[in-house]
Amino acid sequence: MSKEHKLFLRKQKKDKYKMYICQLLIFIIFIIAWQILTDLKIIDSFIISSPKNIIKTIYQLYSSNNLFIHIYTTIYETIISFIISMLLGIIVASILWYFPFISKVVEPYLTVINSLPKVALGPIILIWFGATTTSIIIMAILISSIVLMINIYNGFMSIDETKIKLIKSLTKSRTKLFYYLIFPGNIPNIISNLKICISMSLIGIIMGEFLVSKKGIGYLIMYGSQVFNLDLVMSGVILLCIVATTLYYLVYYIEKRYEKTTH
Repeated sequence: MSKEHKLFLRKQKKDKYKMYICQLLIFIIFIIAWQILTDLKIIDSFIISSPKNIIKTIYQLYSSNNLFIHIYTTIYETIISFIISMLLGIIVASILWYFPFISKVVEPYLTVINSLPKVALGPIILIWFGATTTSIIIMAILISSIVLMINIYNGFMSIDETKIKLIKSLTKSRTKLFYYLIFPGNIPNIISNLKICISMSLIGIIMGEFLVSKKGIGYLIMYGSQVFNLDLVMSGVILLCIVATTLYYLVYYIEKRYEKTTH
């Protein structure tokens, strides 16, 4: 490795640390400013709560053995819906690529379903599947799987035509073309789309919990708003941010690990 390259990598590392420090400082300044403004009564803590009240509320949930039950419920439902959505997205996108006629028939319907507000389907899902965890998971699958199907299918269709011609010159089999080029060439795209899928799954689960659940972070937020307990609402939002960030970086870590193994 040359001296210039080492200096470049060192500078890149420093810039990365600077970015992390700036992000942390912005967060700390925001929290301190929020607390000071509520202490000085410049903003009403009843309406938007305060960091101290949020910490107290989370501690109360922990003391009453409710905190981890709600977090576990939301994470469990999100992971189940994420796995099902991921499998559905990959399988359906593969079928659409493999059978061009089916893709032409189905594509307009996928677009319509994708553009349809899924909350509107909430009452129908509740009637069909009852006020159960199944309804929440189905809501999340509807929200995340359609987007994933479309994105993965578009990825399959965007493979370089020259590479396709090269494989076709060696074999006429569409199955081999998919196995050796289309799918392997789209693994980075699939993993990248999983970051969207995990976020959409979480959104779907929270929407489902708003409608039906008696456990979970969505339930905490909804219950808090019903009893005008803004401390509970804001605590739920903070917990949701933590869960969302953790799940996102889990998929991000998988993506980085894959990149390291392929380079």
